[in-house]
Amino acid sequence: MIETGSLISIKENVSTITIPSEEEKIKMYPLNFEEFMLAKNEKILISHIKDCFEKKIKLDRFYHNKAMRIFYEYLLVGGMPQSVTEYLENNLSFCKSDKAKRDILSLYEDDIKKSRQKYSSKVETIFSHIPSNLSTHEKKLKLNTFDQNGKFCNYDESLYWLGDSIICNLCYKTNDPNVGFSLTLNDNEVKCYLGDTGLLFSQAFNENQIKTDNLYNAIISGKLSINKGMLLENYVAQALTSMSKKLFFYTHYSNEKHRNDIEIDFLISNEVKTNLKIIPIEVKSSANYTTTSLDKFKEKFKNRVYYSIIIHPKEFSIDHENKTIKIPPYMVPFIDSNYFDE
Repeated sequence: MIETGSLISIKENVSTITIPSEEEKIKMYPLNFEEFMLAKNEKILISHIKDCFEKKIKLDRFYHNKAMRIFYEYLLVGGMPQSVTEYLENNLSFCKSDKAKRDILSLYEDDIKKSRQKYSSKVETIFSHIPSNLSTHEKKLKLNTFDQNGKFCNYDESLYWLGDSIICNLCYKTNDPNVGFSLTLNDNEVKCYLGDTGLLFSQAFNENQIKTDNLYNAIISGKLSINKGMLLENYVAQALTSMSKKLFFYTHYSNEKHRNDIEIDFLISNEVKTNLKIIPIEVKSSANYTTTSLDKFKEKFKNRVYYSIIIHPKEFSIDHENKTIKIPPYMVPFIDSNYFDE
């Protein structure tokens, strides 16, 4: 027997059915960027990207620019099979892709309404506020934007539902970053990313705003500015999740400055049992940026940090002295925890 459909529909409809003990559960994720490239018949380019990453060298400028353009296509189309199929089979039509994505978002909303009545309205509210929360500097879920008296303890089931249904990827703050991130997890501070970045783009813009391919093409060519930071960070969350990595972030509040003086987007470990270390990841959407926050983090936890990763729109580079690798987003699918081992 094969069960198909959304996770919530399956759970609601088979709750009274005895499932055989030999049932195998397989998590299915949207296409990652490598798979999107293969769907576009760019097997040679993606192999070249992977080869350069493994050899720790940058792509030639021509191939870098080509890879970045395809990457921005991926940000807007996303990895949902229906969206990718409509895009590729209709002469690279962003509008056809957008129609498929809006159908999916509508199905998500229908599924949310099927969830338990005691928290379905909370799930719906969190879901509808994902773009606005991710468009802020901190990108954290802020209950006071829709519930002035809201407490996270009253929303934990709603968040779990969104994460468990794979509609969203939840990223929790760790108060004391160490290899056991979950041990110091702070469930009062969470980022709620959408499971597919293409869906996030369509959710963030109404249909009338993007009813022609001209808007998409203007974004890809850089002629129209959008919040690429929101999309890029969501993309990294999506990529790490597809690698079966749990998502964690870190911030440090300075009482002296009355603001956060350290903000690290994601934390992973090197997964080496004999010498476990932290790998902080910073996501930069602009070619011009500072590393003040990352530098402070590395100084504060210098005995715990392995290497650090900066994801930026520029070419690949590596600084062995400062143990920092800088990669363009099209190389993210090839991140390996043991990549820095000599």
